[in-house]
Amino acid sequence: MNHLLFKVEDRPPLLTTVLLAAQHLLAALGGIIAVPLVVGAALKLPADQIVALINAALLGSGIVTFIQCKGVGPVGIRLPCVMGTSFAFVGAGISVGLEHGVPGILGSSLAGSVVMIIGSYFMPQIRKLFPHAVTGVVVTMIGLSLVPVAVDWAAGGFAPGVVYGAPANLGIAAFVLVTVIALVQFGKGIISAAAVVIGMAIGYCVCVALGMVNFDQVQAAAVFALPQPLHYGMSFPISGIVAMGVAYLVTMVETTGTFMALGAATNTKIRGKTLSRGILCDGLGSALASVLSSPPVSTFAQNVGVVSLTGVASRHVVALTGCMLVLAGLFPILGAVVVTIPQPVLGGAGLMMFAMIISAGVQLLSQVEHTKRNGIIMAVAIGCGLAVTVRPELLGKLPHFVKEVFGSGITVGALTAVLLNLVLPERPVEHDEDDEEVPQAFLTQELEAA
Repeated sequence: MNHLLFKVEDRPPLLTTVLLAAQHLLAALGGIIAVPLVVGAALKLPADQIVALINAALLGSGIVTFIQCKGVGPVGIRLPCVMGTSFAFVGAGISVGLEHGVPGILGSSLAGSVVMIIGSYFMPQIRKLFPHAVTGVVVTMIGLSLVPVAVDWAAGGFAPGVVYGAPANLGIAAFVLVTVIALVQFGKGIISAAAVVIGMAIGYCVCVALGMVNFDQVQAAAVFALPQPLHYGMSFPISGIVAMGVAYLVTMVETTGTFMALGAATNTKIRGKTLSRGILCDGLGSALASVLSSPPVSTFAQNVGVVSLTGVASRHVVALTGCMLVLAGLFPILGAVVVTIPQPVLGGAGLMMFAMIISAGVQLLSQVEHTKRNGIIMAVAIGCGLAVTVRPELLGKLPHFVKEVFGSGITVGALTAVLLNLVLPERPVEHDEDDEEVPQAFLTQELEAA
């Protein structure tokens, strides 16, 4: 069981809460902003429309994060979940947008969210498909799938003019990684709990001193911007609704795994009804996000790494992160400041956070009964998930639908583990005659004789 500095229901002091909430904000903000940027660039949207998409994404993510953490009736898992725009929807979103524009994306997202809302009522049955062997595989695959993202950050990313893997980038990432490790291992109290944000702040200051920070986005950002619900309008193409519906099904599998990982990180038993509340919040939150002119949202796996690394599992801390995201949506200049953080700084911290998710998965797998059947499930599922993660071009010649469903290593690993768990027969444990259990009375006599 993980040692937690702050448990799920704990309320740290105000200043501590603000610092820890900012830590989750830094871990999530890049991912939230990336999806509108990618979709906007693919659709060749004007700069002002891309900015409006980003503001809407931040606002929607903040509102749904708060609801997911605090809970409203049957909605919200009431665990430290950060919500954000998901890359699971990028492929479907771009394909719909190229034909029907942003109105088609938002309308399809709104209609497709019904899939997740209805699916939430079947989570008690779906939960039964996730015994320890399957859960361990999914948690491990979440970490393994995120590590390449951190590696790309550490190398500097793929932006124009950036030299991927430049020694300066790798040096900054290594410096931040070592700093975070030292703070976690040797720091006490708040120093250890806020290791990620402190390590990133130190790395950021070093980058500023080296002239690696570009403040152009801050100068161009608006100070305040009102939300613009239905700014783009909506249309409901059947093909787009089907594509988004499939994306929501894929996201349900990934989100279930993320909730399982979060349960392991927070020492919380995840039951079917708990999953139902979380998935329902994802579905309703995505519907709300569409109305706010934002892409759909889902639970961010990378923030599970923050919880695992720091031992801060308070849902009230992450609820404040939701409030910060809302402010970032209303005051774009705040988000612009955070976006200036160089990718190698994110990479150094991200590598540590995502590796901690792998560690949590390995711990879960170590608790699984060591049988030939479980060994096959774990080996084949992780192998198939890694195949898609490290070689995504593997699916390049297959139909678009197949790539949409099986494009994520997390989804492939989870579906493979669930399928094998259902198909492979349970076998009774075989004992040799020489391995018969020794009667307790005989053991007692032998001990007394000794």
